[in-house]
Amino acid sequence: LSLSSTAIVIQLFSEDKRLGSQAGRMSFAVLLMQDLCVVPMLLLLGTLAPNTEGNIAMNVGVALLQAVATGAFIVIAGRFVLTPLLRLVAAANSPDLFMATVLFIAIGTSALAAAAGLSMSLGAFIAGLTLAETEFRRAIEAIIEPFKGVLLGIFFLLVGLGLSLQLLVEQPLRILALMAILVGLKALIVMTIAWVMKLPRAPTLESALLLGPGGEFAFVLFGAATAAGLFRNNETAPFLIAVTLSMMALPLLGRLAKVTRRKLPAPNVTAVQYLLPQQGIEGSNIIIAGFGRVGRIVADMLKEQELPVVGIDLDVENLAAARKAGHRVFYGDATDISFLMRCGLAEAKALAITMDNPSRAHEILKAARSKRPDLKIIARARDERHAMKMYEAGVTEAVPETTEASLQLAEALLVEAGVPMGLAIAAVHERRDGYRKLLGRPNRKEEVARLRNRLKKRMQTSVD
Repeated sequence: LSLSSTAIVIQLFSEDKRLGSQAGRMSFAVLLMQDLCVVPMLLLLGTLAPNTEGNIAMNVGVALLQAVATGAFIVIAGRFVLTPLLRLVAAANSPDLFMATVLFIAIGTSALAAAAGLSMSLGAFIAGLTLAETEFRRAIEAIIEPFKGVLLGIFFLLVGLGLSLQLLVEQPLRILALMAILVGLKALIVMTIAWVMKLPRAPTLESALLLGPGGEFAFVLFGAATAAGLFRNNETAPFLIAVTLSMMALPLLGRLAKVTRRKLPAPNVTAVQYLLPQQGIEGSNIIIAGFGRVGRIVADMLKEQELPVVGIDLDVENLAAARKAGHRVFYGDATDISFLMRCGLAEAKALAITMDNPSRAHEILKAARSKRPDLKIIARARDERHAMKMYEAGVTEAVPETTEASLQLAEALLVEAGVPMGLAIAAVHERRDGYRKLLGRPNRKEEVARLRNRLKKRMQTSVD
């Protein structure tokens, strides 16, 4: 029950492209350690079986020796046996032969584990770890990628067929209570450890919510324990249903984690070095709110022109990267007007809002406008609709990502179609100015649609 769902949690972070965030790295570290713990867990199951001879201490010692031997086998086999074998197979330049070899290694290792008195699940897990130690792991990932979804589906289907849904109908409160205790207790453990390690609240709470539910290895371990005679099916059924329901709740918990992450911008302990000095910042600077990829590119271009820049961000990783590149960036919430004033808003030349969170961008815009109605504010917008809302809120210039990408694509197409470079650039600049004027006027939605249609026709005519 202590294991969490690697397949679902990693997928949730990957979909949001946040696996490299602090919460993503925290969760991945725990999940990786849990997956490695599956090997000794499966080995210990054999020592706890009722028909096992000898005392428990001796059996546990034997199991630990088996775990060490398994780790040594993974390293030795991966480096001195599998790598030469896979190189020999790869030299034949036959994808079918390579795939057959990989499957043979997985099935053969499972069969050897069963012959040695261990579980086939342990053998398959060892095979995966061993193959991951070779230089062909990326090729193997590409081979198994088309089958991964199907095999996971089959796995969960077989697990679902083995669940006693009648028990859920008969004892719904008991099952839900088990699920709540499971998620709550594991989340509390994660939060306690994170508190001891002085980790920030927002990523800690996000990791706790996602690591609280059970995982797919619970079915493997419960199945192995039942086969060893440690449990009966009717004893494990409530726990398996509770684990299943908790895994089904992971997407909902992921959304809840997003909400809590936005509402808890707690400062990181390591962010103290990036805080503003007590007296604040004076001088005529350009403030950049959001120092991700877009913010860094803008800052680099301004730095080349020797323009003073002050950056603001809540992501410590962004701060560290920016400081390493020589930028003056500070940790803080740009929606807080007092913090903006300490960053030099009163004397700033301009404010650039480069973050991709529309709600936070609007809050920053309103806060800055409340103190500096005359300030030039340039904001990043997702699309034309978002840009229109920004203009209504008082932005000086909004740059829609979709529109800008379309204009650059049009410029490249015009040049490749034979239109002189100067004419292509002039046409794109003219169109960009037209968009800017239209986005700031009433009834601009219809005008923007007409302008887009005219642009498409003009591009088609130029290409023809």
